[in-house]
Amino acid sequence: MKNYSIARSRRLRSTPYTSRIEKQGVTAYTSYNHMLLPAAFGSLEDSYHHLKKNVQVWDVAGERQVEVSGKDSTKLVQLMTCRDLSKSKIGRCYYCPIIDDKAGLINDPVILKLADDRWWISIADSDVILFAKGLAIGKKFDVKIFEPNVDIFAVQGPKSFKLMEKIFGKKITEMKFFGFDYFEFSGSKHLIARSGWSKQGGYEIYVENTKSGLDLYDKLFEVGKEFDVKPGCPNLIERIESALLSYGNDMDNDDNPFECGLDKYVNLDSEVNFLGKEKLKEIKKTGISKKLMGVVIDAKEINVSKSMELINEKNLKIGELRSAVYSPHFKKVIGIAMLDKPYYEVSQGFKISINYSTFEGKVCDLPFI
Repeated sequence: MKNYSIARSRRLRSTPYTSRIEKQGVTAYTSYNHMLLPAAFGSLEDSYHHLKKNVQVWDVAGERQVEVSGKDSTKLVQLMTCRDLSKSKIGRCYYCPIIDDKAGLINDPVILKLADDRWWISIADSDVILFAKGLAIGKKFDVKIFEPNVDIFAVQGPKSFKLMEKIFGKKITEMKFFGFDYFEFSGSKHLIARSGWSKQGGYEIYVENTKSGLDLYDKLFEVGKEFDVKPGCPNLIERIESALLSYGNDMDNDDNPFECGLDKYVNLDSEVNFLGKEKLKEIKKTGISKKLMGVVIDAKEINVSKSMELINEKNLKIGELRSAVYSPHFKKVIGIAMLDKPYYEVSQGFKISINYSTFEGKVCDLPFI
């Protein structure tokens, strides 16, 4: 598949780390929240193997923040998500599906509680800030909503803990998953969370002081030589094997949390009020008509840039493939697909056309690993 360069403009912003990653050999970009997001540093498979064994530093500044603060900030944040945040704690991150009045997914961010009246919504790729402002205006909430100047980079991989300990000491290794704290470097404090878009472990550093953040970025590569540190980016193979869902790829506004396997983040029995609550109660009562599942395909390569139909032995469409990649672990193509009812049964067989050739596949549970 031919690749084309991306023309940059004020609508597609660079990040503070762009000049560094280009010197480090980035080979492809995609766009994420109107910013450049590195998509490759050479071979996808080589980067996959390195991520699972060592440590990488990722420019993920495209993971923008929507700050909500003020007297009614908690009301607004809770109104947007079906997850009950009534017992949320300062210093914790919460994975929270954001839905509309029809229970369609708007985004699936991680929400950080900075104070009782201050939140960061760390968003996937959609314009949550406009949704939040619209709700605040309509409800006449006393809040301030804006995009703060925060540029994240991530440290991911099994050796990320040793690398970060070298710089910040043992305290950072004792932080629990989805916890965050403030750590000083080069005269500035940085919010660092035990999180990241891989299952290999690591941290996300929320940089507000750009100079100090760039110094830290460089320091990680200087200190990390003994851990074979390399630049990297979210890896398609690793994230599909781990069933880390991608908003806009695996799911969108036409899907609801139950269809996407996000049941544990839906709290219908609590007293909290959120948009789409009655619709979700109705869906839970009547049942879902489709469901995200894993698929394994007897093929060696695939490129998914649009949904691809899955066909059964009766030549009927049973669902659509939304993301897929060749897995060196399984030595087959694996993917995430939305299957229609009743075809989301495990071991359901299907056929799929890839580059004008037909391949066999089977439905399976998620995650793969």
